[in-house]
Amino acid sequence: MIKPIMKDILFLQQQSQEASQADLSIGKDLQDTLRAHQDACVGLAANMIGVQKRIIIVSLGFGHLVMYNPVLISKAKPYQTTESCLSLVGSRPTTRYEEIVVGYRNQDWQEVVMPFTGFTAQIIQHELDHLEGIII
Repeated sequence: MIKPIMKDILFLQQQSQEASQADLSIGKDLQDTLRAHQDACVGLAANMIGVQKRIIIVSLGFGHLVMYNPVLISKAKPYQTTESCLSLVGSRPTTRYEEIVVGYRNQDWQEVVMPFTGFTAQIIQHELDHLEGIII
């Protein structure tokens, strides 16, 4: 189901809670909502649709990847960039990392560890910040 984008700063600044298998349907809501905003959006965190769970989705160009309880395992090659967000007005400078490794659970609740680089790594880092209540 397409959900409205959360813009309440106090809500967005709260840390998200661990997801469980009972939260798998939130991944579908994130997919539907990302598709509805695909002209202006490449990733979402569950708190951006009003759910305080540790779930994100990123566009890989050819499809979407939903991550449950993602954790940044490692990062390398910092760089400066500017980002915008559907939940916020304008854009802000930030530091990101060109190469990251993320551990997460997939839609089958299997543990996955995967490396990411470039723009995909940047999107994931932005969404991971949302889970921690960090607004960029």
